[in-house]
Amino acid sequence: MSTSKIIMALPKGRILEEFQPFMDSCGIVPEPAFYDEKSRLLQFKTNLPDLEIIRVRSFDVATFTAFGAAHLGVAGSDVLEEFDYPELYAPVDLKIGACRLSVAMEESEANKDNPRQWSHIRVATKYPNLTRKHFAARGVQTECIKLNGAMEIAPSLGLARRIVDLVSSGSTLKANGLIEVEKIMDVSSRLIVNRTALKTMPDIMQEWIGKFRAAVK
Repeated sequence: MSTSKIIMALPKGRILEEFQPFMDSCGIVPEPAFYDEKSRLLQFKTNLPDLEIIRVRSFDVATFTAFGAAHLGVAGSDVLEEFDYPELYAPVDLKIGACRLSVAMEESEANKDNPRQWSHIRVATKYPNLTRKHFAARGVQTECIKLNGAMEIAPSLGLARRIVDLVSSGSTLKANGLIEVEKIMDVSSRLIVNRTALKTMPDIMQEWIGKFRAAVK
């Protein structure tokens, strides 16, 4: 792990927008290309000579940080639970990106199906590890079909009667004729730190942790 610059991994999309006040509070100003939707750059300089930002998919933030390509980042608690990387430390709940990870199915099916009576199910999800762990805790055998998107159409096309996905307002489920039948966990975004970086650069890492803690308050 190079220590010449601190690399912060940030997720694309809605969470990045919600994270903007934290950057403002911590005095982080990315180069203009960071806000240019047409830019194909993935790594950006900031006004701080020792800090650069990479912008990647939300699931990849955890991987970049766990393997030392980034020193710190922002990842959802769903992602942290799914990968369960021992190399990651998540000291600050940023209290953004609030949603929940839930089981959903077609409303017509849900009305005649009690989740407490399930014994063997097939589920379409981006979270196979979390899903298996959740159902295994009550003795339900689970076959997971890994999808990276468009989970909501899996039941209508006969791929799987049930899905596990993130839910915020529930409007996407409703639009596709689905309803929530069970919540697995509440989700929010966390500041994550690579444990090796924390050991080798304790002063710098603790300073950043302190800045983000103060920004939350």
